[in-house]
Amino acid sequence: MKPQETADTDLIVRVCQRDPDALGAIYDRYAHAAYGLVLRITHDHGVAEDLLQELFMRLWNRARDFDASRGALGVWILSIARNMAIDHVRSAQSRFAQRLAPVEQMDHFRSSSVAMEPESIIDRARTVRWALSSLNANEKQVLELAYFEGCSHSEIATRLGAPLGTVKSWMRAALGRLREAAKGSTAP
Repeated sequence: MKPQETADTDLIVRVCQRDPDALGAIYDRYAHAAYGLVLRITHDHGVAEDLLQELFMRLWNRARDFDASRGALGVWILSIARNMAIDHVRSAQSRFAQRLAPVEQMDHFRSSSVAMEPESIIDRARTVRWALSSLNANEKQVLELAYFEGCSHSEIATRLGAPLGTVKSWMRAALGRLREAAKGSTAP
């Protein structure tokens, strides 16, 4: 287990023991990324702030649901944030979603993690860029629609005029490549 993952696991154990300082440390580490993701999906600063607060209340109340063997704490937190934002966008009160910029035009991802060394952040950013560059246009497009606009597979198929099975294949291939990159393959 990597040092960051070990530290995260220790923090989540402390949250389970109701240690507010541990929740604060997790907030400091992941709130910026979670807020950015929610804002990117909802396009509303107020909603993003509310959902971020709700996210950390859920973390406080459901910390025992985290399973380190299934993935990193940051990924778990961002998955919850993404799902909350998508649920909000899909609700009747927020049907005014706007088109987002393509992945290539996204600003540099920034992490509020003070514990990471600058070299590690640079290596991760390089790995993500390399992994994204290995995707073809269809794979990038389905990821954008699913993760940044909150579209379901069926909605993506309709928007792209492609068969549902093809959309699912593109998604599976794209996620597989990104997963392999995240496991530690090094960027050229």
